[in-house]
Amino acid sequence: MQQHPVPAHADPEDLTRVTGLFKALSEPIRVQLVLLLKDGERNVGQLVEALHLPQSTVSRHLALLRSADLVRTRRETTSVYYRLADGHVGRLVQEAFSHAQHERLDLPDHPAPDAAPGGVH
Repeated sequence: MQQHPVPAHADPEDLTRVTGLFKALSEPIRVQLVLLLKDGERNVGQLVEALHLPQSTVSRHLALLRSADLVRTRRETTSVYYRLADGHVGRLVQEAFSHAQHERLDLPDHPAPDAAPGGVH
């Protein structure tokens, strides 16, 4: 996975986008939607069925994810299909779950990918 360098003093526009991203992901339903979309696009009906929630609830949360530029849409006849905007979104949520599991299970941190075994990170 390619890492983009992040300066110690981040660009103000990037800070706004990052905080907006975390705000958009601050509801469990929206995180569940991202998890469902990690494996590919789905239409609203499929998402409603997977979450066992009313269509109005799912659509409201999808609209918020869309306004935060985390998902994209494609219309096919009367169905709207949703997909993640890019791979970063899915990997970010995956990392958050890895962090949560490490915390819950009190697991040690992983060594940095470029660190030598037994080396200092």
